[in-house]
Amino acid sequence: MTDTKIERFAGSGVLPAGLPFPEGAALGPLVFLSGQLGNVPGTLALVPGGIRAEARQALDNIATVLRSQGMDVADLVRCTVMLADMSEWPAFNEVYAEFFAGRPMPARSAFGCNGLALGARVEIECTAAR
Repeated sequence: MTDTKIERFAGSGVLPAGLPFPEGAALGPLVFLSGQLGNVPGTLALVPGGIRAEARQALDNIATVLRSQGMDVADLVRCTVMLADMSEWPAFNEVYAEFFAGRPMPARSAFGCNGLALGARVEIECTAAR
């Protein structure tokens, strides 16, 4: 194992202070973002409007965290999407396609789950490369 240092970071303003995890961690050129919900930045309140609004806000939150690290959504390598209800997958896909229109899309997987934090409809975690 090399002496590569793991950096942990926070401070973009997306998450409120005091949560028991960082916004992300970097190891060499790889940047791993903690899962993002469709929360109003700086709060634990979800944006109103259901899956479409939450998906758009989660993607905007990802972009904000990346910008705080001097990166952009074009640096995303992979996203994992967790949906509270797989029947909302088509609606999520519409928002996702609109968000990435004209940009390179990262590799992606999606699965249904229950019990997302804050009662969210969607959570997205991503890996990016510097």
